[in-house]
Amino acid sequence: MTRIWLALAGAAVLAMWSAPASAHHGAAAYDPAHVVTVKGAVTDFQFINPHVLVYFEAKTDQGAADPWQGELTSPNRLGRVGWTKRTLKPGDSITVTGMAAKNGKHSLWIQTIIGPDGEPLPTASDTGD
Repeated sequence: MTRIWLALAGAAVLAMWSAPASAHHGAAAYDPAHVVTVKGAVTDFQFINPHVLVYFEAKTDQGAADPWQGELTSPNRLGRVGWTKRTLKPGDSITVTGMAAKNGKHSLWIQTIIGPDGEPLPTASDTGD
């Protein structure tokens, strides 16, 4: 009977330990074969875990609003290359290049981002992380 309880306790500990690892998906929702570049104005910037989010509005060829979302790595990794919660502000003009969402929504995993001053902003991949 003790062996059964020990086995169950061990299985429970293993399940709790492995759950966070299996829950992380990274860029799995994005298509590495479909890279797009979009210019727009920042509407919201969320320097939050688990991934930093950049919301921006591009314009269609007809001039209509075309909302997009871009996803970056964690704030911790971006903080190591100089980002803060004030790096981007609503209204900032940006150019974003990244992998498009597999589901066809206007969402992308940001690979490069040109800031409002026309200069590239560093990403965590720039450090070799």
